[in-house]
Amino acid sequence: MLRALRRRWDAYKYRFVPWLALNLRRKRRTLRYVPESSQDKIISDEDVFETLLKIFKALFINDFSRQAHILALLPEIRCKYIELLTVEQKQSKVNSCNHQSQHVFSPEEVLFNTLGFSITRDRSSLMSAGTGVFVTKGFVPKGTLVSMYPGTVYRKHEPIFFQSLGNPFIFRCIDGILIDGNDKGLSRSVYRSCSRRDQLGPFQMSDESWLTSALQNPLAVGQYVNNCSHAT
Repeated sequence: MLRALRRRWDAYKYRFVPWLALNLRRKRRTLRYVPESSQDKIISDEDVFETLLKIFKALFINDFSRQAHILALLPEIRCKYIELLTVEQKQSKVNSCNHQSQHVFSPEEVLFNTLGFSITRDRSSLMSAGTGVFVTKGFVPKGTLVSMYPGTVYRKHEPIFFQSLGNPFIFRCIDGILIDGNDKGLSRSVYRSCSRRDQLGPFQMSDESWLTSALQNPLAVGQYVNNCSHAT
């Protein structure tokens, strides 16, 4: 029981203000000092946007058969996807000539075919490290965007106390915004509630698949990337 309590404390203490105040000086090397928010970017916004657009475009084309009926309800949006529709039609003609049905790739395969690598979340090889993220195929060049941090976004004035209890997945941005990337318990319920609140008829405004083992967005594993510590 003491061991279980110790694990919970180790996961929560970094959000316990008195503990932080007492340990700021002693554990200075774990702190990151960034004079300006603009200097906190390892990858430029343009590169991030280009990478996300590339992978989401590829995922859309791969899953086009499920998207067609949705686009039929939005003709003004459908016209913006002429290029994607053209690619899909050419692919269908090739498949018809070969008397083969279109092969639908898994999201991980789409990621590999688009960016040259695939990743997955799995049990870490480090003792007591829990779940981690692994490159399962391909090569990741330095400075490449490899994951996203999914979750419920909380602004500074929004309550998050109960969701934070025993929750190691709350990420604090440099501007004070909090992202709760926990896919279990109360955090899971809050995210699903917000997602379904914002849904417009058949149109989902957010992705719920990261709450399951069947990810539709293969990059949505950032909350399982292990942080640096004194031991690493």
